[in-house]
Amino acid sequence: MKIYADNAATTKLDIDAFEAMKPYLLEDYANPSGAYSFSKMAKRALKDARQTIAECINAEPEHIIFTSGGTESNNHAIKHFTVSSDICHVVTSAIEHHSVLYACENSGFERFVVPVDKYGVVSAEELEKVLGRDRPVIASCDSTLVTIMTANNEIGTIQHIRELSEISHRYRAVFHTDAVQAVGHIPIDVQAMGIDMLSASAHKFNGPKGVGFLYSRNGLLQAFHHGGAQEFGMRAGTENVPAIVGMAVALKKSTKKMKHNTEYLHNLTEIVLTALRNANVDFILNGHPIERLPGNINISIKGKSGEGIMHMLDLKGICISTGSACDSVNQQVSHVIKAIDVPADYCEGTIRVTFGKDNSEQDAVDVANALIKLIGI
Repeated sequence: MKIYADNAATTKLDIDAFEAMKPYLLEDYANPSGAYSFSKMAKRALKDARQTIAECINAEPEHIIFTSGGTESNNHAIKHFTVSSDICHVVTSAIEHHSVLYACENSGFERFVVPVDKYGVVSAEELEKVLGRDRPVIASCDSTLVTIMTANNEIGTIQHIRELSEISHRYRAVFHTDAVQAVGHIPIDVQAMGIDMLSASAHKFNGPKGVGFLYSRNGLLQAFHHGGAQEFGMRAGTENVPAIVGMAVALKKSTKKMKHNTEYLHNLTEIVLTALRNANVDFILNGHPIERLPGNINISIKGKSGEGIMHMLDLKGICISTGSACDSVNQQVSHVIKAIDVPADYCEGTIRVTFGKDNSEQDAVDVANALIKLIGI
């Protein structure tokens, strides 16, 4: 038996995305920057992919910059956004992905961290305290960046991005969101949500690894890589055409099937949670009970070791995690779990199960039964 239930870490490459990539690996492999006719197909593919991705998030194609993934996109947005003065501030939340937290720490900007509530929600009031009433120095400065993730990679909580961006703009701040976990899974409209910059990664929505994009309105960014004039001069280097094509196909397909996938994944989630409750397992569901990513189950089990459960399930062919795969080398309680104040006798028993569109109902049943059996040991 093999059950992959760690889709927040990565997803299986969609077969249609794979098939779309093949011609640009084997036949139309020219450099899209070439001046000869052989480059025309690659150049057209790049343009079409940019248009497709832009349509999926209601953006203009020229505002899409192709990158190597979410980490690069976050670093570009945070470290290289255009400032209008010598003093700059960056405001973020306590539960951001480490690519955001570390980028903020190393940006050279003064950093302020907004707390979250027990569900991992950033409240409008707390953000406004930092931007205005408690920090008048920020309110008087044009060079402020607010970066708050759309949905958390560990506990699945979805933020009220429209409200947070409105407050940010009220204080003349630029608003960036790490939407790596959200794009392709929940509706994203950068215009309606008031998003100035957005990061995304293809392998989170059944696209290939090693490719992503950064949405940015004109004039907000400085160049991240220097060399050629690719990506409107913002990111030098030959574009990975096959991966970009695959990303566009995967995102369009995920967006088209979003409603169906959401309902299906909610069902898988309920199968597991209902089974655990019926078995009287003593656990806490972390994150917002309703406003959370479909398929995300993050629980803390009293008196247990999440790491131990993960390894025992691995021996049974079931793949889950204890938190972010990007931080798996650090065997400690997650900063996200700390930020939402999970009780001490529960926090070490934290595990994350994340289902994807390729999981079956039987997978959910088997995961639940395996957990119940292990927890009872």
